[in-house]
Amino acid sequence: MATKASKTFLVTGVSSGLGRAFAAGALDAGHRVVGTVRREADADVFAALGPGRAHPLLLDVTDYDAIPAAVAEAERRAGPVDVLVNNAGYGHEGVLEESSLDDLRRQFAANVFGPVAMIRAVLPGMRERRRGHIVNVTSMGGFITMPGISFYCGSKFALEGISESLGKEVAGFGVRVTALAPGQFRTDWAGRSMDRTARSIADYDAVMDPIRAARQAKSGNQPGDPARAAQALLALVEAEHPPVRLFLGNDALKFVEGKLDAMRGEIAAWEALSRSTAFAP
Repeated sequence: MATKASKTFLVTGVSSGLGRAFAAGALDAGHRVVGTVRREADADVFAALGPGRAHPLLLDVTDYDAIPAAVAEAERRAGPVDVLVNNAGYGHEGVLEESSLDDLRRQFAANVFGPVAMIRAVLPGMRERRRGHIVNVTSMGGFITMPGISFYCGSKFALEGISESLGKEVAGFGVRVTALAPGQFRTDWAGRSMDRTARSIADYDAVMDPIRAARQAKSGNQPGDPARAAQALLALVEAEHPPVRLFLGNDALKFVEGKLDAMRGEIAAWEALSRSTAFAP
């Protein structure tokens, strides 16, 4: 199906999950898609999704030094990147006290530093052309939190803040930035794709054991439809005035609205102390 204005998308992590859905949706809409994969076998599968318009790119987004040349090769093959979708990443599950600093470094390497490296590679061209859209796939966990995924939430909070600040830096160049924050979608994020720290401290059993069991039981039965997320992405990038942040899913909206209500209540309850810190008149 052709579109009025075909674009070149660069989507990271298209081997499975939301990344695959985003890429497939863009291809079905008539766009060109460069999709990053980490294995040759996945490259062949991706290319078959849209012969001549699906361009696999072998790249691990944590190999920061390889990214500039990889993006240059992608643009040589498919044209200047109009839309960057920073989707690649993974979830780490484990209470903070049981998790290591190496766990934290790996989480931020994939979920924060990789996306920033990708942005730095495409942004000069977007700025010079005075157009482009950077979509950073964060999570409802970049605004709300749950016990047992503190490193993951920390990485997504970081990417949310970077996205919002970057958007203000580049708005004058015609470059738009959106944090796309999904709730629970029917992917393997909570299954084989999640890195889980072994349990070791009994004091956390009451908090962590039910959460871990419930998350594993729900894997494959999440309410969100990845194909519909892809349609939301397409609507987002066609919008004349796209949002700074877009939540996807009834669950995301429910949790976010609950947090906003709680924040308003807490701010009101502690307003006097908050205002007590100025110099006396």
